[in-house]
Amino acid sequence: MPLDPDSSLREVLNLVRTHNRWRRLETINLIPSENVMSPLAEYVYLNDMEGRYAEGTLGSRYYQGTKYIDELEGLLTELMKQLFHARFTDVRPISGTIANAAVYAALTNTGDVIASVPLNSGGHISHKTTGAPGVFKLKVVDLPWDNENFNVDVDAAIKLIREVKPKLVILGGSVYLFPHPVKELVDVVHEVNSYLMHDSAHVLGLIAGGVFPNPLDLGADVMTSSTHKTFPGPQGGVIFTNREDLIKPIQRAVFPGLTSNYHHHRYAATAITAIEMMKFGEAYAGRVVENARALAEALHALGFKVVAENLGFTRTHQVLVDVSNLGGGAKAAVLLENANIIVNKNALPWDKGFRDPSGLRLGVQEMTRFGMGKDEMRVIGEFMARVLIKGEDPGRVKREVIEFRREFTTVKYGLTPKDVDIPVTIEMLL
Repeated sequence: MPLDPDSSLREVLNLVRTHNRWRRLETINLIPSENVMSPLAEYVYLNDMEGRYAEGTLGSRYYQGTKYIDELEGLLTELMKQLFHARFTDVRPISGTIANAAVYAALTNTGDVIASVPLNSGGHISHKTTGAPGVFKLKVVDLPWDNENFNVDVDAAIKLIREVKPKLVILGGSVYLFPHPVKELVDVVHEVNSYLMHDSAHVLGLIAGGVFPNPLDLGADVMTSSTHKTFPGPQGGVIFTNREDLIKPIQRAVFPGLTSNYHHHRYAATAITAIEMMKFGEAYAGRVVENARALAEALHALGFKVVAENLGFTRTHQVLVDVSNLGGGAKAAVLLENANIIVNKNALPWDKGFRDPSGLRLGVQEMTRFGMGKDEMRVIGEFMARVLIKGEDPGRVKREVIEFRREFTTVKYGLTPKDVDIPVTIEMLL
């Protein structure tokens, strides 16, 4: 039966309205890869640049009409360079995965070997043959992993690098509790004429806030990232390097290799977010790490099997919980969603597969941005225990979650249109 345009229009608007209300006002979001922009960043996100092209690089475009896009891209580039101590930055990748792919295209050749963190130990799909490395016909070997220290096994990794001589060694990942050994591995990587790349997608905001080590300062050749996790900007990607010999091949990989439109409307919101991190990043990042530790300790005290207890649970925004004794990650995630607590199931290093993972991966960065602190982390832990350990009806807990969330709907550590020196109106931006 053909769709009716008018009823479809009403459905679209209703779905957006319902989603916004649910996620922004009624749920506790603990997805580690998500965040919210500030009111000012959201305000400037919708602009005329969303429909424009500026193929090429600054000063060398293939289209006319780009002079203000050029100025904005240049300003954003300088802000990101300053914030992350980088000599060279490319802000054009439209996602972290595209940023990673650009590095593969620039620094490797078909058939090369790369080494990355095992997938069930936190490695991202964009580091594995199922993702971009497979597209580029690269061979991937796993870096040795130490479950006891929940990190790359440095001695075993040094041995592997010397034996295999991977063209690229990738640190960082999707599950990221503790800093990976950049400083400990960079010399051996260079010894075999290879490159060390750090994927900072999850920890970029923590690096900006000074609570997580900057891989570039430790000698990483390249740092890639997305711009919407602990760095609370719009979805997008970015590449950093201090090596002049690498920036040109990387830029050529971004364009014309992988993209022709860079979604320029996000530049303004990303720049606003960079400015916010300069102003509030230290306080925000510090609170994020503090809250993650508080949530981990609360869950542990309530009877959950929180990973890495012997190491203090976490030094990032993430908390990892083994719920294999509570029905597994898939079941637990659904039960919590029924209570309006949004988490994601996740494999743990000791899982044999990914279809029924035994873990939950939690992140506190978004709830921190809405003003929650250590006391609220303990309340969240109690909600989770009531659903997963005590077996209470998720619907009953959901009503309390909605009531609890009503006190935390205003974004903190960010700017609003009222904070700028001149009045910002829709007419100004039009």
